[in-house]
Amino acid sequence: MTWTFTTDFAAFVAAAGPAVAARPVENTSLLTAMDALERRGPTAYGPHTPFFGWWTGADGTVSGGLLCTPVRPLLLGAVPAGAVEALGAALAVEPLLAGVDALNVRRRDAVALAGAWGKPSRIEAEARLYRLAGLLAPHPLPQGRSLPATETHLPLLVEWVDAFKRESGEPGSASETTLRDRISYGGMVLWEHAGTPVSMAGFFRPVGSVSRIGPVYTPPELRGRGYAAGVTHAVSEATYAAGATEVLLFADLANPTSNGVYQRLGYTPVEDRVELAAV
Repeated sequence: MTWTFTTDFAAFVAAAGPAVAARPVENTSLLTAMDALERRGPTAYGPHTPFFGWWTGADGTVSGGLLCTPVRPLLLGAVPAGAVEALGAALAVEPLLAGVDALNVRRRDAVALAGAWGKPSRIEAEARLYRLAGLLAPHPLPQGRSLPATETHLPLLVEWVDAFKRESGEPGSASETTLRDRISYGGMVLWEHAGTPVSMAGFFRPVGSVSRIGPVYTPPELRGRGYAAGVTHAVSEATYAAGATEVLLFADLANPTSNGVYQRLGYTPVEDRVELAAV
């Protein structure tokens, strides 16, 4: 039983791709990151070289993987319990993991990983993964209407994605290339009231039959009017129209308002993920 680490994306896809794809809900973040790297190359998330890993069991079968696109936390997919503890040990000795100081993992794996890591750590953020069980209309319906974002909205989208990143603590800044790609397949939706955009939501290009919504953002001065519910409902419909049969999203557990909105629209909890950071 062993982890294999590499900077060779093609080797990672060949070895771990089938195992990752076999669990598309739990591995949604891993799959969307892999899709971005395949479409836009190794600099899809910035100038730093990404690295990858896969777990091979005692029978020689690969059963999961991980990737890291610095400066973001290492992203661990769904793997067996033994792989989690082995990863904690590898963090101390594997050269490719030398700079890792934060990990994005399933809550069920966090305790074992923290214990095996060998250094003090704490949970910095908690998010809940939801899947859409059956789309429900927002009640009451917010004023306004939805519309797909176009190139003319690009400056506003950049501004709002940057604001979302600052507020959520997500590293990096808005990418015009990424936003143009999303616009090309209808992956950015706005909510408009009285002729003015008041909220936005996006979705990742479906991988297989699964897609994930994000980000969802309403400027602070426009909150409390139901716009986020309206645009989330609209982007959920758009995600189905793009070919997804499973629609997912993450919600920050520190924000009970957004969690409530999503559940009222028909989203049901799947599992929690946490960001584990060295201290």
